[in-house]
Amino acid sequence: MNRLTGATSPYLLQHAENPVDWYQWGDEAFERARLEDKPLLVSVGYSSCHWCHVMAHESFESAATASVMNELFVNVKVDREERPDVDAVTMEATVGMTGSGGWPTTVFMTPDGKPFYAGTYFPPEPRHGMPSFEDVLRAVAQTWRERRGDIDRQASRIDDALRSVAQAPPSTEPLTSSLLTEATRGIARTFEPAFGGFGRAPKFPAASTLELLLRRGDEESLAMVKATLDGMAAGGMYDVVAGGFHRYSVDDRWLVPHFEKMLYDNAVLASVYLHAWSVTGTERYREVVEHTLEYVLRELALPEGGLASAQDADTEGVEGATHTWTVEEAAAVGLPTEVLEPFEHGRYIVRGELGPELRAHALAERARRPQPFRDDKVIASWNGLALAALAEAAYRLERKDWLDAARSVGEFLLGPLSGESGGLLRSYRDGRTSGAAYLDDYANVAYGLLELHVATSELRWLLEARRLALLAIELFEDAERGGFFLSAADGDARVPRTKELQDTPVPSGNSMLALVLLRLSRIWGDDALEQRAVSVFRLVGPALERAPGAFAWALCGLDLWFSPPREIAIVGSVDSPVARAALAPFQPNTVVALGPSDDVPLLAGKGLVGGKPAVYICERFACQAPVTESEEIVV
Repeated sequence: MNRLTGATSPYLLQHAENPVDWYQWGDEAFERARLEDKPLLVSVGYSSCHWCHVMAHESFESAATASVMNELFVNVKVDREERPDVDAVTMEATVGMTGSGGWPTTVFMTPDGKPFYAGTYFPPEPRHGMPSFEDVLRAVAQTWRERRGDIDRQASRIDDALRSVAQAPPSTEPLTSSLLTEATRGIARTFEPAFGGFGRAPKFPAASTLELLLRRGDEESLAMVKATLDGMAAGGMYDVVAGGFHRYSVDDRWLVPHFEKMLYDNAVLASVYLHAWSVTGTERYREVVEHTLEYVLRELALPEGGLASAQDADTEGVEGATHTWTVEEAAAVGLPTEVLEPFEHGRYIVRGELGPELRAHALAERARRPQPFRDDKVIASWNGLALAALAEAAYRLERKDWLDAARSVGEFLLGPLSGESGGLLRSYRDGRTSGAAYLDDYANVAYGLLELHVATSELRWLLEARRLALLAIELFEDAERGGFFLSAADGDARVPRTKELQDTPVPSGNSMLALVLLRLSRIWGDDALEQRAVSVFRLVGPALERAPGAFAWALCGLDLWFSPPREIAIVGSVDSPVARAALAPFQPNTVVALGPSDDVPLLAGKGLVGGKPAVYICERFACQAPVTESEEIVV
């Protein structure tokens, strides 16, 4: 047993019985490194990471390897999901030194926390041009002893580079709608028409890019959306038996995935398919939404009210064992051979549409197998994304059970995942929390609460969304250069404050908060909120032409900002026919508030008309006459 036994993270607890003398990230580890003049070996991963498990089995469970680690280093294990600030810095350092990144991340640091050497997975013996892990350990330790000056200079250069990223000045170039046109063209150049998606294998689901293309709405953009959604939904990366999406596909066809399932992927993809159904009316997209959210609530919902983070790729050490079939297993439940695609070791992936009875039968049979490990910590950020998906889908698809689940998630976020001062906490597990929240937690939770407000017409959620957004400004704003830091000013001083700007695989905290602030600015008529949102766009502006797909959610925010302000104020039940008619179309650039309330400027002075629910359609708070009949709604 080592120092991880008291951790809140399931990932850290998985390493609690390693022979490695692991520390958690914190003062104790750094103080020992300083006193013994040893470098730190910081290993960053997460519980559903396949290669993290491989390296753990090969190296961290090896007494011989652990002996070398314990002799030469102070060893620190980090859950990237609990400490996104540490993950951001170690990943940036790894990419900067090696040209690529991934998990597990293996970073060597000085006792004052400065990285000087990094890599990802290292094998137990030399393989495919990679040195063995033990060779790396001994070489780094030797360099530490014999070339300290070189290491100190390297560490200082890397530390300066990490800190300089967040100090980049905003662009002074004008922000114009041509950015959206050029970005769409740039995205189209990366589109892969054979199976959909952007770029070649491995293929990740580019949810933010698809949302941007849906907002553009032209024929070419919608064709890219439909090809990608159809390709993903065919089966493989999408689990046609149980619902839900695996993290990514290793091939061009969206067929063979790494089998972990992450809450965040399923949240943002459920929203994309919901919006595509709203735009195109394609029933297959509605089915994907239903099966995905049913998966989330069946497998990830916790009794306390939050949603678990992820399910593992492996079952009993074998990747995909729960999800794949032998020919005999498939025949026993009636799966026809034409839906079976070869995987490995005589097992097959199911690809193709299944009827309801066959799907239910196959799922029941699969449920009797050993199941993958579930990481049951509740992360505020990812629950905020899931809240948004659940709330909007509940309303659009008229699922009261989903609305109840969304309320439960909202209550959990504002209860167990909120501190005594009213600020958010990062994660929760088994009655314990991991520490203060980060920018993406505030941004995504506020976003989810806005959607919950619309779905329920309950004013509380709107007011809480605004409160959290204002608190996020207070905690994370860079008043000098614009945008927002990932961590608060009073956070861990050992970790450089970074700005996460790229929207892959989910919206960055900067992009999401910018969108939230724009929506709130149009509901409250608050120009200061709009200016803070625009400061984010000025930071990402120079990168939009080079890599628009990496900043697609920021482009969604720009699309909102460029659109003429349009507001819908609804007084009365959101389930009234007139409200449903007003909210039925996909209107991402329209802001909505529901009351009555004189505390919300958009709603002030507006009431029922003749005792009936009323819809007020406005532009810059100049409103048309209220409408009480659904057939009079013009959107």
